[in-house]
Amino acid sequence: MTEAGIEGTPDEPEGSGDVPDAPAPQAIPWHGRLWIAAFVTLLVAANVGNIIMAKLLPDHPGALLALSARNRHLVLTVPTDLHWTAWAAIGAARLALSAVVCHLLGRAYGDRALRWFWRYLGMPPEQVAKFEDGFARAEWVVVPFFVGSNIVWVLSGASRTTWMRLAPLAAVGIAARLALIRWLSSEFESQLRSVIDFTTKYQLWFILGGIVVVVLTQVRNFRSGR
Repeated sequence: MTEAGIEGTPDEPEGSGDVPDAPAPQAIPWHGRLWIAAFVTLLVAANVGNIIMAKLLPDHPGALLALSARNRHLVLTVPTDLHWTAWAAIGAARLALSAVVCHLLGRAYGDRALRWFWRYLGMPPEQVAKFEDGFARAEWVVVPFFVGSNIVWVLSGASRTTWMRLAPLAAVGIAARLALIRWLSSEFESQLRSVIDFTTKYQLWFILGGIVVVVLTQVRNFRSGR
Protein backbone atom coordinates (compact mmCIF):
# COMPACT_ATOMS: atom_id res chain seq x y z
CA MET A 1 0.00 0.00 0.00
CA THR A 2 1.38 3.39 -0.93
CA GLU A 3 1.79 6.28 1.41
CA ALA A 4 -0.98 8.13 -0.44
CA GLY A 5 -3.23 5.13 0.14
CA ILE A 6 -2.44 5.10 3.85
CA GLU A 7 -3.26 8.76 4.19
CA GLY A 8 -6.51 8.28 2.33
CA THR A 9 -5.65 10.62 -0.56
CA PRO A 10 -5.87 9.23 -4.10
CA ASP A 11 -2.84 9.22 -6.36
CA GLU A 12 -3.01 11.97 -9.05
CA PRO A 13 -0.95 12.11 -12.22
CA GLU A 14 1.82 14.65 -12.09
CA GLY A 15 0.96 17.97 -13.73
CA SER A 16 -2.80 17.33 -13.75
CA GLY A 17 -3.42 20.63 -11.99
CA ASP A 18 -1.91 22.52 -14.96
CA VAL A 19 -4.69 21.50 -17.38
CA PRO A 20 -6.91 24.56 -18.07
CA ASP A 21 -10.64 24.26 -17.80
CA ALA A 22 -12.57 24.19 -21.08
CA PRO A 23 -14.27 27.51 -21.85
CA ALA A 24 -17.93 27.56 -20.98
CA PRO A 25 -20.26 27.69 -24.00
CA GLN A 26 -21.98 30.98 -24.71
CA ALA A 27 -25.34 31.22 -22.98
CA ILE A 28 -28.18 31.69 -25.47
CA PRO A 29 -30.65 34.43 -24.42
CA TRP A 30 -34.36 33.65 -24.30
CA HIS A 31 -35.05 35.75 -27.39
CA GLY A 32 -32.51 33.89 -29.55
CA ARG A 33 -35.14 31.70 -31.18
CA LEU A 34 -37.20 34.76 -32.03
CA TRP A 35 -34.37 36.06 -34.22
CA ILE A 36 -34.01 32.69 -35.91
CA ALA A 37 -37.74 32.74 -36.71
CA ALA A 38 -37.50 36.34 -37.92
CA PHE A 39 -34.55 35.52 -40.17
CA VAL A 40 -36.30 32.49 -41.67
CA THR A 41 -39.37 34.65 -42.32
CA LEU A 42 -37.28 37.25 -44.15
CA LEU A 43 -35.54 34.52 -46.14
CA VAL A 44 -38.86 33.02 -47.21
CA ALA A 45 -40.17 36.48 -48.13
CA ALA A 46 -37.08 37.15 -50.26
CA ASN A 47 -37.49 33.86 -52.10
CA VAL A 48 -41.17 34.57 -52.71
CA GLY A 49 -40.19 37.97 -54.09
CA ASN A 50 -37.68 36.34 -56.44
CA ILE A 51 -40.28 33.88 -57.70
CA ILE A 52 -43.16 36.30 -58.35
CA MET A 53 -41.07 39.34 -59.31
CA ALA A 54 -42.49 39.44 -62.83
CA LYS A 55 -46.05 39.49 -61.48
CA LEU A 56 -45.51 42.18 -58.84
CA LEU A 57 -43.18 44.47 -60.76
CA PRO A 58 -45.63 46.31 -63.07
CA ASP A 59 -48.53 46.86 -60.66
CA HIS A 60 -47.20 46.28 -57.13
CA PRO A 61 -43.56 47.42 -57.04
CA GLY A 62 -43.84 48.46 -53.40
CA ALA A 63 -44.85 44.94 -52.39
CA LEU A 64 -41.88 43.54 -54.30
CA LEU A 65 -39.49 45.82 -52.41
CA ALA A 66 -41.11 44.89 -49.11
CA LEU A 67 -40.47 41.23 -49.85
CA SER A 68 -36.91 41.75 -51.04
CA ALA A 69 -34.78 44.89 -51.45
CA ARG A 70 -32.06 43.23 -53.50
CA ASN A 71 -30.23 45.45 -55.95
CA ARG A 72 -32.05 44.10 -59.00
CA HIS A 73 -35.43 44.80 -57.39
CA LEU A 74 -34.35 48.29 -56.39
CA VAL A 75 -33.19 48.93 -59.96
CA LEU A 76 -36.26 47.53 -61.72
CA THR A 77 -38.75 49.39 -59.51
CA VAL A 78 -37.29 52.82 -60.32
CA PRO A 79 -39.17 53.28 -63.67
CA THR A 80 -42.50 52.14 -62.19
CA ASP A 81 -45.31 54.31 -60.84
CA LEU A 82 -43.94 54.01 -57.30
CA HIS A 83 -43.10 57.52 -56.05
CA TRP A 84 -39.43 58.01 -55.26
CA THR A 85 -40.16 58.80 -51.61
CA ALA A 86 -42.09 55.54 -51.18
CA TRP A 87 -39.37 53.70 -53.11
CA ALA A 88 -36.67 55.07 -50.80
CA ALA A 89 -38.70 54.52 -47.62
CA ILE A 90 -39.62 50.90 -48.41
CA GLY A 91 -36.15 50.04 -49.65
CA ALA A 92 -34.44 51.58 -46.63
CA ALA A 93 -36.86 49.94 -44.20
CA ARG A 94 -36.36 46.49 -45.75
CA LEU A 95 -32.57 46.82 -45.70
CA ALA A 96 -32.63 48.08 -42.12
CA LEU A 97 -34.94 45.28 -40.99
CA SER A 98 -32.61 42.61 -42.36
CA ALA A 99 -29.65 44.35 -40.74
CA VAL A 100 -31.29 44.46 -37.31
CA VAL A 101 -32.45 40.84 -37.41
CA CYS A 102 -29.08 39.50 -38.57
CA HIS A 103 -27.16 41.61 -36.04
CA LEU A 104 -29.31 40.41 -33.15
CA LEU A 105 -29.05 36.83 -34.40
CA GLY A 106 -25.27 37.14 -34.35
CA ARG A 107 -25.31 38.79 -30.95
CA ALA A 108 -27.48 35.99 -29.52
CA TYR A 109 -25.61 33.01 -30.99
CA GLY A 110 -22.11 34.41 -31.54
CA ASP A 111 -19.67 32.12 -33.34
CA ARG A 112 -22.37 29.47 -33.72
CA ALA A 113 -24.38 31.80 -35.97
CA LEU A 114 -21.26 32.58 -37.99
CA ARG A 115 -20.63 28.86 -38.52
CA TRP A 116 -24.19 28.43 -39.75
CA PHE A 117 -23.72 31.14 -42.37
CA TRP A 118 -20.24 30.04 -43.44
CA ARG A 119 -21.42 26.46 -43.89
CA TYR A 120 -24.56 27.55 -45.72
CA LEU A 121 -22.52 29.72 -48.09
CA GLY A 122 -19.91 26.99 -48.52
CA MET A 123 -16.96 29.29 -47.79
CA PRO A 124 -13.57 27.64 -47.11
CA PRO A 125 -11.96 28.27 -43.68
CA GLU A 126 -9.12 30.39 -45.09
CA GLN A 127 -11.57 32.72 -46.83
CA VAL A 128 -13.61 32.93 -43.63
CA ALA A 129 -10.52 33.91 -41.64
CA LYS A 130 -9.61 36.64 -44.14
CA PHE A 131 -13.14 38.03 -44.12
CA GLU A 132 -13.36 38.13 -40.33
CA ASP A 133 -9.91 39.71 -40.07
CA GLY A 134 -10.86 42.34 -42.65
CA PHE A 135 -14.04 43.15 -40.76
CA ALA A 136 -12.13 43.59 -37.50
CA ARG A 137 -9.58 45.92 -39.10
CA ALA A 138 -11.89 47.97 -41.36
CA GLU A 139 -15.35 47.80 -39.83
CA TRP A 140 -16.04 51.44 -40.69
CA VAL A 141 -15.60 50.62 -44.40
CA VAL A 142 -17.07 47.11 -44.55
CA VAL A 143 -20.43 47.96 -42.94
CA PRO A 144 -21.43 50.85 -45.27
CA PHE A 145 -20.06 49.15 -48.39
CA PHE A 146 -21.73 45.78 -47.69
CA VAL A 147 -24.78 47.21 -45.94
CA GLY A 148 -27.05 44.71 -47.70
CA SER A 149 -24.99 41.65 -46.72
CA ASN A 150 -26.56 39.41 -44.08
CA ILE A 151 -23.23 37.86 -43.09
CA VAL A 152 -21.70 41.27 -42.37
CA TRP A 153 -24.49 42.03 -39.92
CA VAL A 154 -24.24 38.61 -38.27
CA LEU A 155 -20.51 39.24 -37.89
CA SER A 156 -21.18 42.65 -36.35
CA GLY A 157 -23.47 41.00 -33.80
CA ALA A 158 -21.01 38.23 -32.97
CA SER A 159 -18.32 40.92 -32.54
CA ARG A 160 -20.59 42.81 -30.13
CA THR A 161 -20.31 46.03 -32.12
CA THR A 162 -22.45 48.69 -30.46
CA TRP A 163 -25.46 50.28 -32.15
CA MET A 164 -23.95 53.70 -31.41
CA ARG A 165 -21.20 52.78 -33.85
CA LEU A 166 -23.30 50.76 -36.30
CA ALA A 167 -26.27 53.12 -36.73
CA PRO A 168 -24.40 55.96 -38.50
CA LEU A 169 -22.46 53.48 -40.64
CA ALA A 170 -25.70 51.76 -41.67
CA ALA A 171 -27.42 55.08 -42.39
CA VAL A 172 -24.57 56.22 -44.63
CA GLY A 173 -24.43 52.88 -46.42
CA ILE A 174 -28.18 52.65 -47.06
CA ALA A 175 -28.46 56.28 -48.20
CA ALA A 176 -25.47 55.97 -50.53
CA ARG A 177 -26.71 52.70 -52.02
CA LEU A 178 -30.21 54.02 -52.69
CA ALA A 179 -28.91 57.29 -54.14
CA LEU A 180 -26.48 55.52 -56.46
CA ILE A 181 -29.05 52.98 -57.64
CA ARG A 182 -31.66 55.68 -58.18
CA TRP A 183 -29.27 57.80 -60.23
CA LEU A 184 -27.94 54.94 -62.37
CA SER A 185 -31.42 53.55 -62.98
CA SER A 186 -32.71 56.96 -64.05
CA GLU A 187 -29.91 57.16 -66.62
CA PHE A 188 -31.10 53.90 -68.20
CA GLU A 189 -34.83 54.30 -67.64
CA SER A 190 -35.92 53.47 -71.20
CA GLN A 191 -33.93 50.24 -71.20
CA LEU A 192 -35.35 49.27 -67.83
CA ARG A 193 -38.89 49.90 -69.07
CA SER A 194 -38.19 47.52 -71.93
CA VAL A 195 -37.06 44.90 -69.42
CA ILE A 196 -40.25 45.40 -67.40
CA ASP A 197 -42.40 45.05 -70.52
CA PHE A 198 -40.54 41.88 -71.48
CA THR A 199 -40.92 40.27 -68.05
CA THR A 200 -44.60 41.21 -67.99
CA LYS A 201 -45.20 39.68 -71.42
CA TYR A 202 -43.56 36.40 -70.43
CA GLN A 203 -44.63 36.54 -66.82
CA LEU A 204 -45.47 32.84 -66.45
CA TRP A 205 -42.10 31.73 -67.77
CA PHE A 206 -40.27 34.08 -65.43
CA ILE A 207 -42.26 32.75 -62.47
CA LEU A 208 -41.45 29.15 -63.40
CA GLY A 209 -37.83 30.09 -63.94
CA GLY A 210 -37.78 31.84 -60.58
CA ILE A 211 -39.01 28.68 -58.86
CA VAL A 212 -36.29 26.61 -60.52
CA VAL A 213 -33.56 29.12 -59.61
CA VAL A 214 -34.68 29.35 -55.97
CA VAL A 215 -34.88 25.56 -55.59
CA LEU A 216 -31.48 24.97 -57.20
CA THR A 217 -29.88 27.71 -55.11
CA GLN A 218 -31.22 26.27 -51.86
CA VAL A 219 -30.15 22.75 -52.82
CA ARG A 220 -26.65 23.95 -53.68
CA ASN A 221 -26.32 25.90 -50.44
CA PHE A 222 -27.63 22.97 -48.42
CA ARG A 223 -25.15 20.56 -50.00
CA SER A 224 -22.22 22.95 -49.57
CA GLY A 225 -23.11 23.33 -45.90
CA ARG A 226 -23.25 19.62 -45.10
